[in-house]
Amino acid sequence: MLRILFYTIGILLRLMPLVVFYIALYRSPWHNRLKKAGYTEKETVVGEVRFHYAESGNSDQTPLLLLHAGMLDWFSYHRVMVKLCADYHVYAVDYPGQGKTRYPDDYEMNAVNIGTSLAQFIEEVIGEPVSVCGNGEGGLLAVRLAAERPDLIMAAVLEDPPLFTSEYPAIRNTAAYRSFRICDRAVSEDREGDYLRFRLRNSSDLAGIDIGHVKKGILTILIIVSRMLHWQKTTEIPFVSEYMREIIRGLDQYSPYFGKAFYDGKWNENFDHTEALCRIQCPVLLMQADTLFLSDGTLKGAMSEENAQFACSRLKNVKYIKIHSKHVIHLDQPEEYLMHVTDFLSQSNKDNI
Repeated sequence: MLRILFYTIGILLRLMPLVVFYIALYRSPWHNRLKKAGYTEKETVVGEVRFHYAESGNSDQTPLLLLHAGMLDWFSYHRVMVKLCADYHVYAVDYPGQGKTRYPDDYEMNAVNIGTSLAQFIEEVIGEPVSVCGNGEGGLLAVRLAAERPDLIMAAVLEDPPLFTSEYPAIRNTAAYRSFRICDRAVSEDREGDYLRFRLRNSSDLAGIDIGHVKKGILTILIIVSRMLHWQKTTEIPFVSEYMREIIRGLDQYSPYFGKAFYDGKWNENFDHTEALCRIQCPVLLMQADTLFLSDGTLKGAMSEENAQFACSRLKNVKYIKIHSKHVIHLDQPEEYLMHVTDFLSQSNKDNI
């Protein structure tokens, strides 16, 4: 038995240089695909926020704003961005609390403030009304924009947003609440300012994906090596699923203050979901991903089917679609996402002519 163990360890040690070499060379091939499609990463200061975003090159097309899910960044849309830019002038934005977008230390992490900053971005950078696609927390921001600034939003795609379930007291009965509790701990306990490492040390769950001790150890090693070899870039690691790769990338840049605001209830201050939905005038596509209730009644998912149906009852012009998918539909089921979204936006644009 010991001979087999030592033999296995010997093989792993021999392979280690090749593994390190591969990590040193690794970068998602989608970066080059997006570049060839005409996308450019940019930064611009709007108000008190320095927005980081990716923009397609076809400025004569109808503008489309993409708002990613919490704990991710603009790059999570990479599997649909190439096809979207064939018909739209795409802006994929890191909003405050996520990605490389920067803001003052005293910036208030709530829907009202972030929504105001995004409205300024539309006015000053895009310069005309847009269609908006928002996933998760990005979907909540799309709701806020459509309700408060109908002059800026022509149509809204709400991709599995946590409507009602991210408000108190309902949020206490969700798996997301446990994740936001870790954000609260990180703000007070993380002396390194490294939320990704803090999350790995203090949780067996990464954005809804359960990982055991072995996987956690492997991920930690891959992250350390990748950061050593790519210290100037966002962490992207090989040997994992694309979904996990995007989660690692997003958590590498995530501000725990964003999640803490949900835990404290401050994120939704002065933003009542029901009231906002009732005020939306533009066409809305509501997409719901898979959801389930754990044995203790905890909701694992963005919203229940009852939540989704209640949302539909409050919207004036809505199309509802249930899709068998993980929370980030555009990453898990890109072709189905594109089919529904492009059909919806195409019809909405015809109605606006």
